[in-house]
Amino acid sequence: MKVVINDEFGGFGLSDAAFEKLLERKGVAYEKSEEERFGMSHYYVTGHVGEDEHYLSPYDYYNDRADADLIAVVEEMGKDANGTFSSLKVIEIPDDIEWHVHEYDGLEHIAEKHRTWY
Repeated sequence: MKVVINDEFGGFGLSDAAFEKLLERKGVAYEKSEEERFGMSHYYVTGHVGEDEHYLSPYDYYNDRADADLIAVVEEMGKDANGTFSSLKVIEIPDDIEWHVHEYDGLEHIAEKHRTWY
């Protein structure tokens, strides 16, 4: 199984071009707002610019790191898929494990799920 992680400190993120390509692959019609905050563009469902309930966040697509479209975008674009503070990498893990993304200061790795008690 392929999974996308961030391979350096800073945090998982996609470039605007990568996010646009991901939205296109998902078949989501979008508009890019002229307003930029914190160096990030803002995207909305077509015809709904500025409406919070129609905001398209890249984070909506980050939860499924094994998403075929996300993997394809990162593989196709290479370093051009990286967000401002990210260095994205596609890794392979065994198909038969339960896994989660473990993160420390934005640097990520995949860990097998297990039970923990405190």
